[in-house]
Amino acid sequence: MKHGFFRVAAAVPKVRVADCKYNLEKITDLVRQALEQEAGIIVFPELSLTAYTCGDLFHQEALIKAAEKKLAELVTFTCGKNIVVIAGAPVYNSNKLYNCAVIIQDRTILGVVPKSYIPNYKEFYEERWFSPGKNVTGKRIRLCGQDVPFGTDLVFAGNKNEKLCFSVEMCEDLWVPIPPSSFHALAGATLNFNLSASNDLIGKCDYRRNLVAQQSAKCVSGYIYTSCGIGESTTDVVFGGHAIIAEYGTVLAEGNRFEKDSILVVSDIDIEKLANDRLKNTSFMEMPPIELRKIVFFENRNVPYRLKRHIDPYPFVPFETKLRDKRCEEIFSIQITGLSKRMEYTGLKHAVIGISGGLDSTLALLVAAGTFDRLGRKRSDIIAVTMPGFGTTDKTYKNAVELMESMGVTTRKIDIKKACLQHFKDIGHNFEIHNVTYENVQARERTQILMDLATKYGGLVIGTGDLSEMALGWSTYNGDHMSMYAVNCSVPKTLVKYLVKWVAGNIEDEKSKAILREILNTPISPELLPPGRDGEIEQKTEDIVGPYELHDFFLYHMVRYGAAPSKILYLANHAFEKKYNSDTIKKWLEVFCKRFFSQQFKRSCVPDGPKVGSISLSPRGDWRMPSDASVNMWLDELQ
Repeated sequence: MKHGFFRVAAAVPKVRVADCKYNLEKITDLVRQALEQEAGIIVFPELSLTAYTCGDLFHQEALIKAAEKKLAELVTFTCGKNIVVIAGAPVYNSNKLYNCAVIIQDRTILGVVPKSYIPNYKEFYEERWFSPGKNVTGKRIRLCGQDVPFGTDLVFAGNKNEKLCFSVEMCEDLWVPIPPSSFHALAGATLNFNLSASNDLIGKCDYRRNLVAQQSAKCVSGYIYTSCGIGESTTDVVFGGHAIIAEYGTVLAEGNRFEKDSILVVSDIDIEKLANDRLKNTSFMEMPPIELRKIVFFENRNVPYRLKRHIDPYPFVPFETKLRDKRCEEIFSIQITGLSKRMEYTGLKHAVIGISGGLDSTLALLVAAGTFDRLGRKRSDIIAVTMPGFGTTDKTYKNAVELMESMGVTTRKIDIKKACLQHFKDIGHNFEIHNVTYENVQARERTQILMDLATKYGGLVIGTGDLSEMALGWSTYNGDHMSMYAVNCSVPKTLVKYLVKWVAGNIEDEKSKAILREILNTPISPELLPPGRDGEIEQKTEDIVGPYELHDFFLYHMVRYGAAPSKILYLANHAFEKKYNSDTIKKWLEVFCKRFFSQQFKRSCVPDGPKVGSISLSPRGDWRMPSDASVNMWLDELQ
């Protein structure tokens, strides 16, 4: 596997009912196509060699013998082919007929898995022909001249990487309260394959898709599902041919139903990501271990370079507008609820917040206003302070003042330049030297003002810093790093602007809307260095530490899934290939790693704040890291 990715395929062959020769031709055609796309495993629908809708023909000796004969030809066909084939066929054993999945690789039948649960209700009459396999374990049978493992207690593990492990279940098995794949996952299976024959009815497609996605989420696995399609009998029902590849709750790829010919859906499953999540999920680890027979298969020798799946460059920001708006609404509600509880608990009357005219402080002010509205308090009890310094531009100062006034809060304007000059004199710093001391003095002066105002008026200082800044340590220790409640602490920079935009779209005041739009178009800057000759912002954060869209991408994959730097680079090259070259991405990834490690000491003592997404860097919650950990191994791995 390259960086933990393994390519799988779900196939829906065009079939003819009870025509095993024709069906084998279609199956082998699809295997060839999957090989061309470098898939390591391909799965076909249940009873794909005979077709599912043979009815009482399953009691005919001619059909059963023909099925085994063509199965033997399929086994021979796989000789020298670099792929595992999972096909559906009726299998006779001990006076019973089973609806089975046959797992084949390189002329060898690795195992045969019978369908555990046989539906016999509504349009399904499978008990008329097939026996249930749920109690069949520890068996071996003769099939196609081979002695093979037979039972529902089989999992198949890669010969090089035990994380690459798959299992098989069939159709109805997924619809029962506890599917076999749940036990397979506990036994180590990171991939679950389902051979199905699910007819199409109004609304069933959506339910089926959700069922597949949900099972992949519950099992922390990939789930590859394929169902019968074109060519099946339409005597009473119609099969549309539904192929789905899901990973941990997300549908990666899906075929079109009701096609006129065979369907092949291919995607890459991130095995390493799944294994990492299982390691962190204590509930998953605490489930009783399941002992099943483990069959070794040989992993695909071809490792594709190009991924056959979308890598989202903005993992924190939903692409679809309605979903993004819903996400913003929920995050905003979480922020308001968190601050509301803190205000009620402390019994404080006022909130104190510094306003710069930038996105982060704007979002924090919007949250504060929403909180006071919810609590039925006057917005005038919010003390909003703008504190122009040496780097403040006319544009951001104007934005800050107009925003505060439009929100109906108490407005304070305190110029920090005189106090900072006195402080430079007191500590013996040359005002003309624009170094980190020059910057930090301003940041700490602003925080001191806010803290002192809070003391004077009995207020709570609201922090404005976001998750991205916390990851990079882009804050002044005991300056803007500190507050009494940090409402933005787990909101990444790439999402902040969408939250502000969402609020702008949901308020009636046109003046406030116009100001918010203006703020949305302002470059990100701490404004601690003097502006340029044209009065515009000279100090732009992303010119110094790199694009936040890259850093948020790095942060997501490193913290959420424990990805190594080389894998993050690999993913970023795919996600941003039209925007950044690999050298640029690597440069900023190195910066990210260095800053993430070196700035942990700031994260070790951050104030309280609400977790709103899957990633939080709170030292009391999701992220516990030594402040003096070495970054060298990560940098070496990246090189």
